[in-house]
Amino acid sequence: MSSVGANPSKPVPRILVFSTHNISDPGIDLAGSQHRHYSTGVQVISVPCTSGIRPGWIAHAIERGYDGVFIASDGDECAYLPDCSHRASGIVQEAQELLKKSGKDPQRVKMAAICSVCAEPFAKHMESFSGILAGLNASGAK
Repeated sequence: MSSVGANPSKPVPRILVFSTHNISDPGIDLAGSQHRHYSTGVQVISVPCTSGIRPGWIAHAIERGYDGVFIASDGDECAYLPDCSHRASGIVQEAQELLKKSGKDPQRVKMAAICSVCAEPFAKHMESFSGILAGLNASGAK
């Protein structure tokens, strides 16, 4: 499906995506229905609001074998909290600090706003993030 992982000798990076019911889920679903190509190692968990994600969940996912965690943020479109994007930025920073403390590379966490029609941007973010993670894995970075 994608260029990342096309070589059988190079494993496909596993990416856990936290997505939101109202905003980013429809964009991710649209990427699938439009047959947009991105890494086959992507798995999505849907949550009501980006600000409800806990930094410990992100660190736990990395500890349990995911190569990276991508947060498909509501951005400024959150229906629940007016400061959701600010809170989400803090969550990412806290998660990156947790990763640093455990010897993991903070680049393994990425966040971007994904809207309900952002199929192409989502696919591009997944390909780019997969490439970054493949590079980290090849260099032996934790």
